[in-house]
Amino acid sequence: MFFVDTIDVPGLGNRHYLAGGERTAVAVDPPRDIDRVIAAAARSGVRIAHVVETHLHNDYVTGGLELARVTGAAYLVPGDARVSFERTPVHDGDAVVVDATAGLVLRALATPGHTPHHTAYVLEEHGTPVAVFTGGSLLIGTVGRPDLVEPRLTGQLARAQYASARRIADLLPDGTAVLPTHGFGSFCSSARATGDASTIGAERRSNAALMCDADTFVADLLAGLDDVPAYYTHMGPANAAGPAPVDLTPPASAGPAEIAARLAAGEWVVDLRDRVSFAAGHIAGTFNFEAEGQLATYLAWLIPWGRPVTLLAESDDQLGAAQRELTRVGIDRPAAAAIGGPASWLPEGETPASFPRATFADLARLHPREGLVVLDVRRTAERAGGSVPGSVHLPVHTLHRRLGGIPPGQVWVHCAGGMRAAIAASMLDASGREVVAVDDIFDPHRPW
Repeated sequence: MFFVDTIDVPGLGNRHYLAGGERTAVAVDPPRDIDRVIAAAARSGVRIAHVVETHLHNDYVTGGLELARVTGAAYLVPGDARVSFERTPVHDGDAVVVDATAGLVLRALATPGHTPHHTAYVLEEHGTPVAVFTGGSLLIGTVGRPDLVEPRLTGQLARAQYASARRIADLLPDGTAVLPTHGFGSFCSSARATGDASTIGAERRSNAALMCDADTFVADLLAGLDDVPAYYTHMGPANAAGPAPVDLTPPASAGPAEIAARLAAGEWVVDLRDRVSFAAGHIAGTFNFEAEGQLATYLAWLIPWGRPVTLLAESDDQLGAAQRELTRVGIDRPAAAAIGGPASWLPEGETPASFPRATFADLARLHPREGLVVLDVRRTAERAGGSVPGSVHLPVHTLHRRLGGIPPGQVWVHCAGGMRAAIAASMLDASGREVVAVDDIFDPHRPW
């Protein structure tokens, strides 16, 4: 008998796996906060004997090197990946015994496309394939994007991705479970995944890479690619160098005077509370990245890399969860933190700043109106499906560099559901603009 435990990181849209038998197991593409993997192994009563990477990840910092060091496991990394640490290089066809008692073997399968060195791993039980850890190659209903390594290689990698997806499907039986790392909201996916679980047979019936010719697939794949999060530039090099262990101890506590001083120095002070609370009252100049949203993705995408960040949270638990999530993308230590709310973060006698929230129905009653600017902060691909007539389009990840290009007037800012609009509204508010956050679901079919 074998087991596969899934370790979800929904904020980054990734999944990591622990698979094994009665005594030993393998960790696949582990997250940087390795305590979750170690806890999963303890629950199953197994020793982690192997740690494997499908590729050098572009969207998060791996915990593989540290997990191997702590557990004494062999660390398997694709042989063609250039790294600065000792590891066991893996090549196509290589196999390791995961658990001899259970007859579990893990076999490497070269699957270039997402990266040139990408490798999938087939889990076999007594010689029969039962699961394939596909990393960023064959995803659920789609494939990993091929444009994260080098622009000049994108077309070549797109074709390799097509061939790799087909190789996986051709070699494995229909009942084999497909277990990708990316595709659950990750920007490493070339399109939105279309389910929560899958098999090779299900992918044959639904995945474009397995249903059309190479030229059509490549053309559609390349046409659908959107902007890449800016922090991806730093993830690959960090993983190749060998990430340091994480430090999740609480950051230094900041009082009102220090918070004000950090704002005055141009540092980022990030309020983690929900967008409703932030709009109702906050420290002027702070930015709102909800702890319950895609915190790591959007904060790491927007913040100038290396800029000190102070976190404002309503509880110790909220702060700890945010700190953990940020380490996954290389924001290791907040400069400082504060717990509570505006009343405890502001100097005595000062009052919080605020701005109104509204719905699209509110906007429809006023738009168009002289002096009212509608700002759409969705991505380009989203806007192609419909937009508010006359709206200005600046994707949220470009906003901090282009605030000066927004026309004068009261700015009503929207996205698809409210989270990104809240980020944008906080930035506009911090810059001194009069802003209204549209906290509502965008309907592309609304008659304006």
